[in-house]
Amino acid sequence: MAAALLMLVSAGAQTLTFRWQNTQRQYLMFEPSGRTGALPVMYFLHGLGDNITRCASDMNFASLANEYGWIILVPQAMSVQGSTMWNVGFGGTADDAGFFLALVDSLAGIGKVNTDSLFFTGFSMGGFMTHKMAIEHGDRINACAPVSGLITFALADEVPVAPVRMLHIHGTSDNVVGWNGGSSYFGNIGIGVDSIVNFWTGWNDCAGTPEVDSLPDRVNDGLSFVRYRYTGGDAEFQLIKVIGGSHDFYLDSTTHDIDYFDVIHKFFLGDGSSLGCNKPGEAAPRFDVWPNPASGCLYVRTSESTVLTLLDSRGYSVMQDDFEPGVTRVDVRNLAKGLYVLVDRSGASRKVVVI
Repeated sequence: MAAALLMLVSAGAQTLTFRWQNTQRQYLMFEPSGRTGALPVMYFLHGLGDNITRCASDMNFASLANEYGWIILVPQAMSVQGSTMWNVGFGGTADDAGFFLALVDSLAGIGKVNTDSLFFTGFSMGGFMTHKMAIEHGDRINACAPVSGLITFALADEVPVAPVRMLHIHGTSDNVVGWNGGSSYFGNIGIGVDSIVNFWTGWNDCAGTPEVDSLPDRVNDGLSFVRYRYTGGDAEFQLIKVIGGSHDFYLDSTTHDIDYFDVIHKFFLGDGSSLGCNKPGEAAPRFDVWPNPASGCLYVRTSESTVLTLLDSRGYSVMQDDFEPGVTRVDVRNLAKGLYVLVDRSGASRKVVVI
């Protein structure tokens, strides 16, 4: 994604460091003026080859922090073979996710941030990394908004740890990170946007048919913005399809129909009744299942007596049994490979993959 990725003009901002795995990791922190106490925090993850000082100027994070009343963290990716990149499967071994979470925990420890109001967004490879955070750490995150980033093939085989509210923004004319998963520069780099919709609406148990609305076409920018909203499950998924959109992060609402940060922030706020609507992990069922994916057998831990039903991908029951509190071994050797859903009598559910 090299030279074609977003490169922003340098800005004078103080670079902070946080020691993680014997490395001094760099980041910028923008705090709102006049606000104290534990505040919501939003991460912004930059693209391949970018850096935080170039990012800060055009993104205007200081102004956004004041407008939102939030802390904004902008971490720096490590350099791998001469180019900065996040560890999403294209190179590098850095534990970026561990760094992000350890940093926010340290800030929570001194009373600066509220870890129950944690949000991630990112552009290009930062969008890839945002999807990774949602898949592997969604139990700690309120909502994520990847822009022009996909899910890698390896990540698409993982089972998300929890439902998480997602907003994906992507241009149909993006040739760097293409709508269909290809790139003019790097070949096939991930699953396409249509598959991402299926991935998240499936894991979040959203309704199959979205609400569709076209955002106001206020500016003659040659673009159209169509929003698809999938609800009715454990967590909402939204797609904003930018018809004619290229590999860009549209900021100025005077020259484009929307400002991405404005749309993202409104999505993060949800219905306004609480930050992010659902707290991380709130929709998780009252039972645990492991290993997942499973082969041969799986184990189910329940906190109370209940009836559990295992449904196949067509919604047919393939198993139903009474479960007592504690751990129960379930034999799945005779089940066909594929996706199943384990449901208790309250309607709580957990997806199970048999391999």
